[in-house]
Amino acid sequence: MMANSMVARFGAVVALTVVVALLTAWITARSLVQQAGPPSPPPNKDIPPAKTVGRPVRIVSFSFHDRPVDEIAGLVDDEGARGADLIVLPEAWAGSEPVPMDGPLMRRFAALARKHHTYIVNCIFRQVGDKAYNSAVLIDRDGHVAGIYDKAFPYWSEFDSVKGLAVGADVPVFETDFGKLGIAICFDVNFPELWSQLADHQAEIVVWPSAYCGGSSLQAHAINHHYYIVTSTWRGQTLVYDVTGEQLVNSTREGLNTTRVALDLARRVYHANFNWTKAQKMLQDYPDDVVVDKYLDQEQWFVLKAKRPGVSVPSIAEKYGLEELRDYVARSRTEMDRRRGFSLTVPQSETDKSISMRDLPVRLNTAVDDITPSKKP
Repeated sequence: MMANSMVARFGAVVALTVVVALLTAWITARSLVQQAGPPSPPPNKDIPPAKTVGRPVRIVSFSFHDRPVDEIAGLVDDEGARGADLIVLPEAWAGSEPVPMDGPLMRRFAALARKHHTYIVNCIFRQVGDKAYNSAVLIDRDGHVAGIYDKAFPYWSEFDSVKGLAVGADVPVFETDFGKLGIAICFDVNFPELWSQLADHQAEIVVWPSAYCGGSSLQAHAINHHYYIVTSTWRGQTLVYDVTGEQLVNSTREGLNTTRVALDLARRVYHANFNWTKAQKMLQDYPDDVVVDKYLDQEQWFVLKAKRPGVSVPSIAEKYGLEELRDYVARSRTEMDRRRGFSLTVPQSETDKSISMRDLPVRLNTAVDDITPSKKP
């Protein structure tokens, strides 16, 4: 009887072991199938997915100078594997020799973007026939060129070091699956009109590859235009500015600096003028959905963000008639220009400050007529 009992217990243990092994194999196989399946579609920027609060974008910025291409490609490979949405490289990081768009450097980084389903801003001197441009090339998640920004304001020495260097003629903002991306390069920081155009084109984040760090000049643009700014420099320093102009990151490391940051592109900035009473009503009606992330008393600004997954702050705010700060300023400028009769953003005539440049040809013709002897019939 004892022997039979021991056999029975042994058989039960074996059976249980088999069941556990089969269950473990099934779970492992299911996990592998899920890992090997196609990547999840990118989130819709207007309707956040159920498990996402706001509209976060994961950014990796490298700051370095004069490093081997193989080393940088390896770092991009590693960071892509970690799940970055956007990887940014410094200005002309691979050298001052212009390269073609279909050359090995661009093909290599396009392959990395495709491999890891990430965007890459790759900065090169770009060869176009007998001309060259200081360019930031945006590669999309499929390894295709999503857009190119050519530096609008090259630094003086670039014309001596790069044969046939030309200046950029456009200030584009690129549509990505995480939001609207603008790009400016190095010396561009000194020209407010370029940064104004990025705002006019509704940029939500601007990346700034550069040879130097920028500092408060960049902060001023973030304050004035309410987009995030992320730098990638030769100096081993990376700066990140909030939509309010607050410095979020100041990361420095000698040699090579890797900075990782997640930014919520669904946060919105409003002026208290004409908005605060509406916002209080909205917050009363949606206490579990929307929160005031920041209130800047001196500036009379406030920032709204989502509190839980599936909430779109811009959509809710629009229902209550809230006007974003950037739109408020643009509308005010347009109306004051209309009442004035011309725009202050257009340079004025040196001889008559009340006459805009667009009116100058007419005014000059009038002046010529005044000093030209009239012809007698």
